[in-house]
Amino acid sequence: MMLDELRRAAAARGIATSFTDAGGRHYEVAEVTLRAVLDAIGPQAEPADWPPIVVARTGRSPRSTGAPPAPSGGHEPYPPPAGPLRGSRYPSGWRPPAGEPAEVVLESGERRPLPADLPGDLEPGWHRVVGRGGATVLVVAPDRCHLPPLLEQGGRAWGWAAQLYAVRSRASWGIGDLGDLAGLLATTGRLGAGFALLNPLHAASPDESSPYNPSSRMFRNPLYLRVGAVPELAALTPGERDRFEELDRSGLGLLDHDRIDRAAVYRLKDEALRLAHGATARLPGRQAGLAAYRAATDKLDQFATFCALQQVHGKDWRGWPAAYRHPARAEVAAFGERHRDEVDYHAWLQWLLDQQLAAVPSTPDGLGVLNDLAIGFAPDGFDAWSFQDDLAPGMTVGAPPAPLGPHGQDWGLPAFVPDRLATGAYGPFAQTIRAGMAHATGLRIDHVMGLFRLFWIPEGAEPAQGTYVRYPADDLLGILARESLRAGALVVGEDLGTVEQGVRERLAAEGVLSYRLAWFEHEDDGRRRRAADYPRLALAATTTHDLPTVAGFFSGSDLDHLCDIGVAATGGDEQADQEEQRASLCRLLEDEGLLGAGEREVGAIVAALYGFLARTPAMLVAATLEDAVQAPDRPNVPGTIDERPNWSLPLPVQLDDLAADPRVRRLAAILSNGMKGSTSRS
Repeated sequence: MMLDELRRAAAARGIATSFTDAGGRHYEVAEVTLRAVLDAIGPQAEPADWPPIVVARTGRSPRSTGAPPAPSGGHEPYPPPAGPLRGSRYPSGWRPPAGEPAEVVLESGERRPLPADLPGDLEPGWHRVVGRGGATVLVVAPDRCHLPPLLEQGGRAWGWAAQLYAVRSRASWGIGDLGDLAGLLATTGRLGAGFALLNPLHAASPDESSPYNPSSRMFRNPLYLRVGAVPELAALTPGERDRFEELDRSGLGLLDHDRIDRAAVYRLKDEALRLAHGATARLPGRQAGLAAYRAATDKLDQFATFCALQQVHGKDWRGWPAAYRHPARAEVAAFGERHRDEVDYHAWLQWLLDQQLAAVPSTPDGLGVLNDLAIGFAPDGFDAWSFQDDLAPGMTVGAPPAPLGPHGQDWGLPAFVPDRLATGAYGPFAQTIRAGMAHATGLRIDHVMGLFRLFWIPEGAEPAQGTYVRYPADDLLGILARESLRAGALVVGEDLGTVEQGVRERLAAEGVLSYRLAWFEHEDDGRRRRAADYPRLALAATTTHDLPTVAGFFSGSDLDHLCDIGVAATGGDEQADQEEQRASLCRLLEDEGLLGAGEREVGAIVAALYGFLARTPAMLVAATLEDAVQAPDRPNVPGTIDERPNWSLPLPVQLDDLAADPRVRRLAAILSNGMKGSTSRS
């Protein structure tokens, strides 16, 4: 294939032949990259009379490109843009072969005539169109994602951005857990906090500290279990109870550590939980409840079998005996039967996690838990094993060069092949979204731009040698809206970094909240954005887990630490840039009348910054708990592994004392009073 022909073939499959990075630099994609990506995507399937799936939106005709109806609450819709941001593998204007009778089987099982134009008057749901010659999954999706009544009617709310592992109470076994989450919402809800935006709670290997490198995004991490709340403990024998109390003392002793030791937490919790699991045979009602949960939870037994296989053959499935490297092999099922107790244990852990998360109370505003969905999953984990047939061999996901990462980034995460996702009726995507929204009032989607395109990097190549691959945004956004409506969960899209033109407008049309950081918000002319000019359909915050805390940034201690560990150079350009950024932020706060002229005390700046966010129109405002207690250390420094204890720093104030801390109370009052005032003006 000649180069021109190769470029045409790549473009036809949604592979970018050139791109521009966030700094404005243009790249022509190399021939070797195009060939590698085309090979990984594989041959294109022939068109079928009965496509695997059709996604249709209510209120839009199959040929419409107009905007959905305007939602209330003060934010304006945008028409979905034409061109590359639109994309459906099988457009909703599809019809069964001419002359073939067909009907719709609704999600409920009811049968209905096929409408003349899809979706007609069909209610949102996962339906099927069936005929003599085939069948097609029909997803009928609402025009946009769900918004809770408070926000829909013009209200606003503030809450915490919390690293749950860091929120430790005097009842914690060395790590914040779901009991602590309930305590956080209960105690600070009285101060006005309306939600807790969490780090991902995804299942991960015990030695994995990053929440963004999970084994599975469909299941949760047992480290977050509150062991003392497990019902089976009531059925322990006296000897077992004595051993549990020893473990309890050891677990509470981990609070004395100034770092979160996940390996130690795992060892203690695993032994205690296995004691409790052994008591399930004495509780027939609990056995029946677990059986019902297993029957109703897709892929749970497969996940539990994977965990049992890891116990025997090691963490990385790619190094297992060949008979176990694919979930469909008969040997995998036989292994599960031979290790039934171990499989049962891991299924039971997920049931406990589900129950404890479900028990976390909502807040008076009808919000509560906002979960976080990582952009991908570890190549050696369950999702990569389970979905391996849908993944692109020899490819990882990352980011092109950008001002904050001039060499680009390779995140080491597998990439789904768009065509294979569609052929499977987007099952992995739907299951992942559904799991993230379970028992939550919202879901933050990390790197939401991945619904439109992802940056693929061939194995062995530098990040700058990758290219973008287009995904079927229309279909994925429709499924997201359907699951959002089903769960009653709002959606926040983390749209930081390199954002393609038109993406934010399209997401706004879909009812997805933008993610706006005070650090980064500027007008086109470079001036810092005033509070009144923030969008309403947004979650506004000051910083994230990957950026400095307010105290660390304005004291300079964060940059000093980066220099100490070799990430930044002493006296380099970064120091001058940070000095200018600090000065410009303070000028903005002074101009807004929130900071006294020349005032540079950290507590005053924290108050001013969050007072600034409170007066924006943004629907939601998130304050990090690190800022609330003026902690200088950020949770994570991207690009570092052994240089510092990423994802392992506990809050310097225990949960039991948090709501009484005068710094927390001051910040809560600023946010509550400021947002009341701004709501009355909206």
